[in-house]
Amino acid sequence: MKIAIISDTHDNLPNFKKAISWIKKEGIEMVIHCGDVCAPATLREVLKDFSGKMFLVFGNVDSDHSWTTKLSYESFLQLKVFREWGEIEIGGKKIAFCHFPGLGKRLASTQDYDLVFYGHTHKPWEEKIRKCRLVNPGNLANLYYKPTFAVYNTETDKLELKILEKL
Repeated sequence: MKIAIISDTHDNLPNFKKAISWIKKEGIEMVIHCGDVCAPATLREVLKDFSGKMFLVFGNVDSDHSWTTKLSYESFLQLKVFREWGEIEIGGKKIAFCHFPGLGKRLASTQDYDLVFYGHTHKPWEEKIRKCRLVNPGNLANLYYKPTFAVYNTETDKLELKILEKL
């Protein structure tokens, strides 16, 4: 199964929609968002066009957490919201995700996970902490670095960085 990992959209709706459009076209039905969506309207607009599952963790600019929880309960049942960090098990892989790199490193250091995804720095990054892959998919906001996201295949254990302008 393929999972798309995105982070730091910072209300850049055109980039967010372009990434989700490509994700849908590729038949990917699961997205992990590592925080910093910003406004509820941005998430609402994207979720209208995406029927797959989305897991979201809060970032530092997602200050009013109540809107996201309300959004998931009211009309977007495919949205699962976590506060500081979340975890899922899919395709035999145990995955954690958060916004901050320090927390990501601590989660990876536990060796409880196969992969840990994080955001915040906007810079695509991958490193290995013993058996755990610690990955930042970059950002969709086009801030500091080109807009990117990642796609992970649980069957092949392959992780790919997608550069938005090349899609």
